Amino acid sequence: MPIKIKILLWLLKRKKGPELQELNPSAVRREAQATMDKAGRFLDYGAIPLHQVEDRMIPGRDVEIPVRIYHPDNETNLPVIMYFHGGGFVMRSIDSHDKVCRRICRDNKAIIVSVGYRLAPEYKFPIPVHDCYDATVWVGENARSFGGDPGRLVVMGDSAGGNLSAVVCMMSRDLGGPRIKYQVLIYPCTDGHLSSKSIDALGNGYYLTKKMMEWFVDHYKSSDADLDSPYLSPLLAEDLSDLPPAFIFTAEFDPLKDEGRKYAERLKDAGNEVVFKEHAGMIHGFISMPRMSKKILVAYEDIQRELAGVLHEVCLGP
Repeated sequence: MPIKIKILLWLLKRKKGPELQELNPSAVRREAQATMDKAGRFLDYGAIPLHQVEDRMIPGRDVEIPVRIYHPDNETNLPVIMYFHGGGFVMRSIDSHDKVCRRICRDNKAIIVSVGYRLAPEYKFPIPVHDCYDATVWVGENARSFGGDPGRLVVMGDSAGGNLSAVVCMMSRDLGGPRIKYQVLIYPCTDGHLSSKSIDALGNGYYLTKKMMEWFVDHYKSSDADLDSPYLSPLLAEDLSDLPPAFIFTAEFDPLKDEGRKYAERLKDAGNEVVFKEHAGMIHGFISMPRMSKKILVAYEDIQRELAGVLHEVCLGP
């Protein structure tokens, strides 16, 4: 494990005050933002400049959905990546993942559409799923209006956002569109029952804890029956066939690593193309911490390599 990550975990262990799961969601969001304000510059570099970054509201089924659209340059007919941020379905935002999206935009020469889906517990399952799917449908129908190519549409997300990316792919298959060419799932949560061995083995002392995950799931679900829905727990879906090719990566010291690996295995067993990788020495959330280790930038290079052929094919479709 990189020394800076060891120091981060040591500092978190010494931190005084109540644990996250002992606070209400509003307090957790304030605490998360305060931590980001204090520690953000130690975790990541400055915001990468881009040609254009635009905040917009787009129509959903019952509400307008905030999105941030990132343009790498002034070219048109560029591939489009939907990005769904992590945060346990309860916290984080477009702003918290701004630097992540900027780096992905620049590295892949693709338009990024970062989605500000509604958060639990004010908006429980399946509302965040609906927001992410509706935003993806809108992009599929309107990508050309902002310089994007709907024929090269990718979904991507970390943690809870990885879950939402997987679910949007299933929903797109089940509902007849839009066509998604690829999915990138970054240490995704895939089983609301939290039943994997790594949840217990790594559930304390590695940033994300089992108690935190239980707190997130309790706020996200509307009832216990939701935990069996494939749109909340994609790992439990009976049918995982006919889904977009996937790149899934996890972290060695992440409680969610087993369910990420198992989901990759199930996708492959169902006949889908899958690339899987576990990043040695890393913890949950590492994609947002590139200053902590040069090895973290390897994850961005992996994404770029896996997407290169998908994103930069010439699409001759409508």
